[in-house]
Amino acid sequence: MTGNITAALERHATAVTRLSSQISSYYAARLPYRIFHGSTNSTRPPTQKGTNTKFVDISSLNNVLSVDRATKTALVEPNVPMDKLVEATLPHGLVPPIVMEFPGITAGGGFAGTAGESSSFRHGFFDDTVREVEMVLGNGEVVKVKNPDLEAAAGKTGEVEKGDLFRGAAGAVGTLGTTTLLEVQLMDAKKFVKTEYKRANSVAEAIRMVREETQNAENDYVDGILFSKDHGVIVTGKLVNELPPPPSSSSSEKPIKPQTFSGPWDPWFYLHCQSQTLSPSTTTTTNSPVATDYVPLAEYLFRYDRGGFWVGAAAFQYFSWVPFTRLTRWFLDDFLHTRMMYRALHGSGESARFVVQDIAMPFETSEEFINYTSSSLNIWPLWLCPLKRRAPPTFHPHTTRPGTHPSDEKAQDKMMLNIGVWGWGPDQPHEFVAKNIELENKVKELGGMKWFYAHTYYQQEKFWKMYGGRTWYDELRKKYHAEHLPTVWDKIHVDADKAGKKQRHWLLAKKPIGGFYGIWKSIQSKDYFLHRKAQWKWKGE
Repeated sequence: MTGNITAALERHATAVTRLSSQISSYYAARLPYRIFHGSTNSTRPPTQKGTNTKFVDISSLNNVLSVDRATKTALVEPNVPMDKLVEATLPHGLVPPIVMEFPGITAGGGFAGTAGESSSFRHGFFDDTVREVEMVLGNGEVVKVKNPDLEAAAGKTGEVEKGDLFRGAAGAVGTLGTTTLLEVQLMDAKKFVKTEYKRANSVAEAIRMVREETQNAENDYVDGILFSKDHGVIVTGKLVNELPPPPSSSSSEKPIKPQTFSGPWDPWFYLHCQSQTLSPSTTTTTNSPVATDYVPLAEYLFRYDRGGFWVGAAAFQYFSWVPFTRLTRWFLDDFLHTRMMYRALHGSGESARFVVQDIAMPFETSEEFINYTSSSLNIWPLWLCPLKRRAPPTFHPHTTRPGTHPSDEKAQDKMMLNIGVWGWGPDQPHEFVAKNIELENKVKELGGMKWFYAHTYYQQEKFWKMYGGRTWYDELRKKYHAEHLPTVWDKIHVDADKAGKKQRHWLLAKKPIGGFYGIWKSIQSKDYFLHRKAQWKWKGE
């Protein structure tokens, strides 16, 4: 095993040396460049490759180099997807504290973007669990940077060298350097997640229940789904090693079996949550679960993969003659995992009229925001996910109570609520853009912020003001030789005027031609093999 690790590290070092040399040459010529990862979980319109645009290919950096049981860490290259990371750590009895719900989201994407999930109320963003990153700076220099917060938590005193780079690069979408290796903190894994479903009868009640569940020290995972204004479900998870003992021979109860969500005939998780909580709750005080499952750990971590939460249901709305039944979901299962759906969404061009936004909101204004999305967009369900708030300056979403300044920490809650808004928007480009800009303005008015992966239309002045001005960021770019690279705003901004006037190819705009073309592009990727061959799926004891 030691020999294998040594060989892997040597191969990695060779690749990084080659990458460093390439970036050094671009720096000498003051040429900007973009990073090619090989895949994306962004829904922004793809950046067009111009004649003067250089690309740095890091798609081969996709290996887990080592897993150390003693230190509970893993050395992970940036293009390692979550499913491969989990498959590498579970045999050692370990798991990352933060595992993004979609198997194809990468470790590097989790660091350079903003990534959190149902354990983020306890552990924060994905980068909060990264002990150290290796980066190639804009001038080609290779550096290793430790996480200042984890160093302090370990009792190490004094300023961490380049700690400002770690904090700045987390969420800065690769504009301060190219991440080439991450040391990820791990924790002890258990076999199952005891999953409890609790019914909420109103938006206010759902928000209250989510907040209360984050205060329960027994909970390892907390999230929620709002199906309507009067039907929500709060899902909590506790890590356990054993199933309940089987009932006695005289009992009529059936033995409890693990509930899975990865098989073609399994239920989609959100539909399962809905069916478990159909009857209105009779009490709003005890928050007693109405149903309980024991879900194998990896099955829980990737429970939303099939159907992409509920975005897969939108495909059935597009192909309206295809019934949305358990039988059709089984038959079309290869096309209804997130990797394949991302391929189809971009290939078809339907991302240009599909609202995919994650919004960080203060708990205090979340109900008002949900009322707005209901009246303005009529998009249901909505996802609710609590997570720790990062203090500015940062490119992670951070909330402000209306009327307060982002830096006024005494006026801020340390917890915020991510609201996932995913559904069809207006057909016409100018109406789609206008609706997204309206949403952005409402989010800002209510003290919230958006994730960067989605359509983003903020003008420069407003954008930089939201993120504490440019001074702190420009100082980092100068200090770490990144001034010739695109800025965060350059990378995420969608030109509203151009997008509003842009017309899709007339053939792709015709239903169902565009949809079938997207399916064809997803088939060409052969990503369906990744799920078919996945080793994390539950195979029984």
